[in-house]
Amino acid sequence: MFEKAQILCYRVFDVAEEIDLERARALVTEESRRLKLGREGSQYLELPNPPLAVDMGKRVLPLRAGALSVDAEVRVYDHGAMSVQLKVPIPPGTTLTGLVPLADELYDTPAVEALCAEIAKGLRSTMAPAMLDAHFWDQNESYTVIFAERLSGNSSPEDLLEHPELTNLLLGEAHGARLSRREREEVTQHRFSYTDQDLVVVDWNSAFVLEPSGSLDIPDILEICNAQLLELRYYDDLLDEQLKRIYDEIQAKKARRYGLFRRSPYKALARRVLAMVLEMSEFIERVENSLKVIGDFYLAKVYEGALGRLRINAWQESVTRKQQLLGNVYQLLKDEVEHERSFTLEVTIAILIVGELLLAVLSVLGQVGGH
Repeated sequence: MFEKAQILCYRVFDVAEEIDLERARALVTEESRRLKLGREGSQYLELPNPPLAVDMGKRVLPLRAGALSVDAEVRVYDHGAMSVQLKVPIPPGTTLTGLVPLADELYDTPAVEALCAEIAKGLRSTMAPAMLDAHFWDQNESYTVIFAERLSGNSSPEDLLEHPELTNLLLGEAHGARLSRREREEVTQHRFSYTDQDLVVVDWNSAFVLEPSGSLDIPDILEICNAQLLELRYYDDLLDEQLKRIYDEIQAKKARRYGLFRRSPYKALARRVLAMVLEMSEFIERVENSLKVIGDFYLAKVYEGALGRLRINAWQESVTRKQQLLGNVYQLLKDEVEHERSFTLEVTIAILIVGELLLAVLSVLGQVGGH
């Protein structure tokens, strides 16, 4: 049973291309601070530009069993993500099985979605002067962490892993189905322990964290991973949209006909594509560098494991591939512009030569006519 625990519900939104965190901090009146990892070994994880944490106070979350008072906090990232965190208390004495229905509801309820979106949009309006290209992407990233500090009894983390209810809790399997051993192993394969008293189990949509010290560093790391994932999804979608638009524009310009002196229709497009390549590279580098691993310690292992479980590397590869494709498009457009320029230059030189020959012929004919 849980003696001291809470559920951390995250909804991460993309609200801008870039955010000046210090300027944003000056714009908010609520209590704010820059995030800092404090657990032993956290020096092996570097936050080049730590997110801004803003305390949003108490909020009311309507659920099936009744309204709950929850603490709300927002983390603002310089790469344009805004993560809203709701802290839902777990009543002491709640069992693993008894917690499953609440966790299942929190994973998918529109109430969490609506409250987090309301908080994010309100803070975005306040911080608008600190944002570059403020917007609100229609997709978001959701994640839930069951965070426990104390459990009753003498159960060890290894004993917890043997409880089928732990897997049901992470999956939100509220119908009491006994999952197969293979499924339980799949869900709990990304697990970590630093001592024999703590445990982290990372799944794709949720995590279980038993941390007797009360340190929230591991939930913070999982939040950073989800912010990275959201931004990679956003840029992947943006690259798809831009590539389609470029192809359509190329086809439209290709249908035009030119006279003898041809001016390439791709010159302005090539400049735009080059600017896009540079902007995308800068934005994505900022996302990928939001947390740097500079040593092989426990927190770094949890971070690397979370990257794998959330399939962030696959999204990075997709974005990189589309960036390269965009770069190839720019090179083709540049070559086409150069070809048209060379063709025009060659035609101009040919006309000048023909003109000189004509003048020479006319000069000779004039001299012959004079005699």
